[in-house]
Amino acid sequence: MAEFRLRAGGFPRFLAPFIAPLVLFFAVCLLLGAILTNSTPLGAVIGALATGALVAVLAGKHRRLTTGTVVRFSADGVELADSQGFRVRLRWPDITRVGVVDTQLADPRVIGRPGAARARVRPLRATGLIGWGERTVPPRVPRWMRARLAAVPADPATGRPEVAIPLGEFDPQWERGPMGDWVRRHRADLVGG
Repeated sequence: MAEFRLRAGGFPRFLAPFIAPLVLFFAVCLLLGAILTNSTPLGAVIGALATGALVAVLAGKHRRLTTGTVVRFSADGVELADSQGFRVRLRWPDITRVGVVDTQLADPRVIGRPGAARARVRPLRATGLIGWGERTVPPRVPRWMRARLAAVPADPATGRPEVAIPLGEFDPQWERGPMGDWVRRHRADLVGG
């Protein structure tokens, strides 16, 4: 068995999908601060402090995510687990392909009003393993996430959902490293030699 932890150095990559909402949040806080204090410079300070506090919350979330997320390779297959209680398991024979995996960290709906500033949190994209597997979800997940998971295709023969393990989040060059070696050893048809 081999275990790989999520790399902690990717905070800028983690933060990137949140940039547009953070800019919108800063603008709203700046406007409200300027109106309430009757001072644009003070409004800018309030906007910067509020946005900084939100970035600190995201940094905490990133830290929890990176310290508690692990992928395990064994003779049976691959398993992803995180500190929130999410688990994804793929047995070697049930992996259908290597492909792009989108990890949605926040509600994907557009925020803002039509005709005004609007923003959306985009998913993180990485390559990984995709197939028919098992998924365990913690009891308290947002409604938008539950709806997305319910819409995932299921294998007609077994009823198991299509799941994905984003190995590229652990190592962008995973196919050339130890994770790629595990995949080649058990499913050489999925990656080049």
